[in-house]
Amino acid sequence: MRVLQIPVGQMANFTYIIADERKGEAAIIDPSWDLDKIFDVLKKNKWKAKYVINTHSHFDHILGNEQVAEIAGAKIIQHKNSQVIKHISVSEGDIVNLGNIPIRILHTPGHSVDSICLIVDGHLVFTGDTLFVGNCGRVDLPGSNPREMYTSLHDKVAKLDESLIVYPGHDYGPSPTSKIGKEKMTNYVLRPRSMEEFLQFM
Repeated sequence: MRVLQIPVGQMANFTYIIADERKGEAAIIDPSWDLDKIFDVLKKNKWKAKYVINTHSHFDHILGNEQVAEIAGAKIIQHKNSQVIKHISVSEGDIVNLGNIPIRILHTPGHSVDSICLIVDGHLVFTGDTLFVGNCGRVDLPGSNPREMYTSLHDKVAKLDESLIVYPGHDYGPSPTSKIGKEKMTNYVLRPRSMEEFLQFM
């Protein structure tokens, strides 16, 4: 398995490409700006883009969806709660197979109703705007819900294997990646506290 983290746009977004190099299949996660970077990687490595997967449907994560899907022949995958164009709907616990790489869907609403984290082959997790390095996504946007964010962070994300490498949706922290265990020790949004305490500071 190969993972490429690509900084894109003017909002410190990350687009990701994951590939099963033996099968020559790739998935594009949250394509937005700088789509030429994606196509260059696919061409250079002779990878076939099988899927576009969105961690949620905010515009800065889906801008390139239709162009990538059309040019590369990929299917767009989003949570079933997403209201924008998709080819495949997924729910909590679903498994998407990219070649021999299993991608498990974890529904983590809070930042948006359709937010998901992608647990890849038991080694890493794409957290979108649910969890950043050192912080979490906003909960004051239309469709956001701070109570749901608390549940997603404390009842789901914090209970993941601490060795999982965290790949966030934006480069907002002191490092571009982290680990679940480190975030539990250093990220204030994952510190043990009641929902009411969480809501007060959020």
